[in-house]
Amino acid sequence: MPEGRLNRPLYYNEVGVTMTTRPEYGFGNIPEEYKSYHNAAVAIVPVSYDETATWKKGSRYGPNAIIEASGHLELYDIETDSEVYLEGIYTDHPIKESGLPEDLIREVRTRVATHLAHNKFVVCLGGEHSISIGTVQAYAKKYEDLSVLQLDAHADLQDEYNGSRYNHNCVMARVLECCDIVQVGIRSMDHVETGKIKKGTVFFADAIMNGGDWIGDIVNKLSENVYITIDLDVFDLSIMPATGTPEPGGLNWHQVTSLLKKVTEMRSVVGFDVVELCPSEYSYPQDYLVAKLIYKLLSYIYKEDQNGKKRYTEYTH
Repeated sequence: MPEGRLNRPLYYNEVGVTMTTRPEYGFGNIPEEYKSYHNAAVAIVPVSYDETATWKKGSRYGPNAIIEASGHLELYDIETDSEVYLEGIYTDHPIKESGLPEDLIREVRTRVATHLAHNKFVVCLGGEHSISIGTVQAYAKKYEDLSVLQLDAHADLQDEYNGSRYNHNCVMARVLECCDIVQVGIRSMDHVETGKIKKGTVFFADAIMNGGDWIGDIVNKLSENVYITIDLDVFDLSIMPATGTPEPGGLNWHQVTSLLKKVTEMRSVVGFDVVELCPSEYSYPQDYLVAKLIYKLLSYIYKEDQNGKKRYTEYTH
C-alpha cells in the first residue's frame, strides 16, 4: 500500500495514563469537549490487523478509512431526531499487532475489558473478523446472559483453518465457546460447518429475501443482553464491494438498519464491532457507509424511549 490516506499514522494517548483523547484526530468531527475519555460514554477501539486474511489483504487499513470518513458525517440523525455525539465519543489509540492471532485476541480482550471496567460502551473497528473473539470474550465475562448477533455472508464456524483455531474463518466457532449466537445474512459456508449450526439460529440471505417477519424471528432468538458483530460482507457487493471476501446476494442498507433498530428497541445492545472493510484509494463511498452505519447504530442505542429514558443507561457522566 503506497503512502497515503489509508496508512497515515494515528496518534493516540494511552488509556489509563491520560484518560484523554488527542484533539487532532478521532471518530467524527465533533467538538473537543465530547472527545475526552472522562466525558465519553462511547470508546472507539481501532484494531489494525489482517494477518489471517485468506484472499485480499488490506482490512488493517479499515479503521483509518472509517475514522477519516467519519469526519464528514452530519452529527444530527434525522431518523432518531438526536445527536448521539453529545454522549461523548472517545477514540482510543489503535491496536496494531502483526504476530499470531492469539496475541492479537489477548490484546483486544485486555483493552476492551479496561474500557468496560470504566463503564464505557465499546465499539471495535476492524481489521479482520478474528478481532471479535477477544471483544466477545471480554463482554462474556461481564454479562452472563450475553448472546451475539452476527451479520455476515459467511458462517465462520470452522474449528480450524490454515492450521489456526483463531483464523477469521473460525471466529464464530470460538464465540460459541462462551455464548449463544444468532447468524444473519449467511450465504456461503463449508460443508463441515453445516453440522455446527443450531436449528433456528441461522437466517440465510435467500430466506430473508422471501420476506415474512424475519426481523421478529431474529429478535426472539436473542437474550436480553446482545453484542453485535457486523462483517461488512453481509451487505450486497453492489453497495459494499470494499471487502476482502465479497459475496453476491447480500442485504441492503434498509434491511440491515431495520434489523438493528428493532434489536435496540427490544433488547439491550451492550457493544458492537464492525469489521472487514478493505479500503482502497477509491472506496470513499464504502468508507462513508461504514462510518454512517456506526453513527446510526449508536443513535439507535442511545435514543430515548417514550418515557424519556435512554435505552442504554449503564454509563453516567
